Amino acid sequence: MKKLFSLLCFVMALTASAQQIQVKNPFIWADAPDPDIIRVGNYYYLVTTTMHLFPGAPIMRSTDLVHWETVSYLFDEIKDTPRYDLREGTVYGRGQWATSLRYNNGTFWALFVANDDPHKSMVFKTDDPAKGWKLHSRLPAYHDSSLFFDDDGRVYVFSGSGDITLVELTADLTAEKPGGIHKKLQLNGRPQGLHEGSRVIKHDGMYYLLCISWPNTGRQEIAYRSKNIEGPYDSKVILKSQFGGFNYAGQGTIVDGKHGEWYGVMFQDRNGVGRVLTLEPCSWIDGWPMLGTNGDGIIPETVTLDGNCQCHKEPAYAVIEKDYQWNHNYIKADMAPLPQKGEAPQFGKPVRDAATYRQNASWEGLVLKTSVLAQSIYDARNTLTWRTWGPTCSDTICLDVRRMKDGDCAGLAALNGDSGILTIKLNGGKYSLTMSEESVRLTNNTKEITKVEAKEVETVTIPKGKAGKIYLRFDGDFNPGRDTANFYYSLDGKNFTKIGTTDYKMRFDYTRLFMGTRYAAFYYPTKQVGGQVTLML
Repeated sequence: MKKLFSLLCFVMALTASAQQIQVKNPFIWADAPDPDIIRVGNYYYLVTTTMHLFPGAPIMRSTDLVHWETVSYLFDEIKDTPRYDLREGTVYGRGQWATSLRYNNGTFWALFVANDDPHKSMVFKTDDPAKGWKLHSRLPAYHDSSLFFDDDGRVYVFSGSGDITLVELTADLTAEKPGGIHKKLQLNGRPQGLHEGSRVIKHDGMYYLLCISWPNTGRQEIAYRSKNIEGPYDSKVILKSQFGGFNYAGQGTIVDGKHGEWYGVMFQDRNGVGRVLTLEPCSWIDGWPMLGTNGDGIIPETVTLDGNCQCHKEPAYAVIEKDYQWNHNYIKADMAPLPQKGEAPQFGKPVRDAATYRQNASWEGLVLKTSVLAQSIYDARNTLTWRTWGPTCSDTICLDVRRMKDGDCAGLAALNGDSGILTIKLNGGKYSLTMSEESVRLTNNTKEITKVEAKEVETVTIPKGKAGKIYLRFDGDFNPGRDTANFYYSLDGKNFTKIGTTDYKMRFDYTRLFMGTRYAAFYYPTKQVGGQVTLML
């Protein structure tokens, strides 16, 4: 019996070893800033900031921290100001910021600040993130906030930049509680400089407030702890690490695994691709959640996860699916799902919004028509975007341009404040393809577009009779020191020709779009409305 038991233990150990997953850092090498992550039962749920993109605030789900699917968005659109519709300005770099994700007594909650006028926080709720979310309430503006449900049923928000403020909410999360706690916290050891990104958990009876700081010595993640939610709080640096040839990482949270282990999830600025996610083991040492291997405060090259699936024999990056989002609110009446052969497009039918996301997850394209004039990609309606990813990426679209009107522009861009753009143009009955470098200038208050500087690098004429389906591609390289894009086109989908700048430099700029470079498929009219293109992805 002892030999049989020993053999069984040996087999179980081999199976457990085979099921271990090793993931490389950055484990999500794509733009995913301001993360919050929770585990509820068998699932991890992750939310990040998407600002001016719609539907907004994608909710990703995973059973192993490696394979992620987007199961919903918090909202389809925001209509608080005309700027969300690219009127009277824009919301570039604004909109939804730093969502706090929580679960309490059978309900999922999400709180974020809409960083625009009116400057308000929004609360959403659901009993299942895969079924969509409902707007529950609006609250005052809480910068980089963390929603927190205490064991006694009381509800709080931690927020702020510099100082951190604790505010008590009503039990139904519809207002600040009259006579409730509202105070600036005493944070012992708080450094000077930027100090934000609140995330709060309770562990073994202690309150832990995690914040990022930018002292003169570089970015770091700080944990504050107290036995009393009102403080005072003591502090300890839990992560201070350069990684992969890039600067210090920080701003995120910690999450408990399925077998008693803990992990840290922190973002790192990586220039053109945006702010990527790193994963760290979290060790509770002397009551502090220390990040890194054995709590050394350093981001590891690889992390061994809790397993439960035979996913990777060798360390690999996490898998995230394409997350298509529109630049600002889109015009539903101007688009239709790709119709079956012989059928007419059904314009106005919902396409890839939060309510229909799962049943439309396999869509391959759509038909776009025009109803609003534009002068550039930056003020064009119905521009479809999705993330680039590292270390290298490549993606191709196909545009059927036979129903464009004179003056129309359609194409593919490496979209950011500075963009590399491939544009198919119809002028005087002739089609051409231009690779250009364009840069937008915005006002500080309403983010109104004041100027778009455009440099045409190369133009080719599309031969008569060949302007049907045109294939456009760009390849990205986000290895350290690179951040380059190269552009190609094809008239048959097989043979691609390079066009324009060799190694176009992609840049990150927080004063304008404040995001990593994204793929963007666009179509807009400059002279008259009513044209059509078919976009295949």
